[in-house]
Amino acid sequence: MTDITEFRGKSPDELKDMALTLKKELFNLRFQVVSGELANTARFRTVRRDIARIKTVLKEPKGAAAPVAKVAKAPKAKETKTTKAKKKA
Repeated sequence: MTDITEFRGKSPDELKDMALTLKKELFNLRFQVVSGELANTARFRTVRRDIARIKTVLKEPKGAAAPVAKVAKAPKAKETKTTKAKKKA
């Protein structure tokens, strides 16, 4: 399986060529399944996902930065009796 960062470092022409070769491989995998020659059926999944990753990178805007991980919000402090009394005053 390939990481998406490897695809982001390539030019659009290289990505299109890679997608074409992966599509041909997927076509050949289908024939191998029908004829009973395919031993590693998990290869279907990796090829399909790699094609999807390439398409995702090609659709990204030119100047877009890598996605930023979401930061978890700090949990709210629970109100205690003293804080409730302070609010009333």
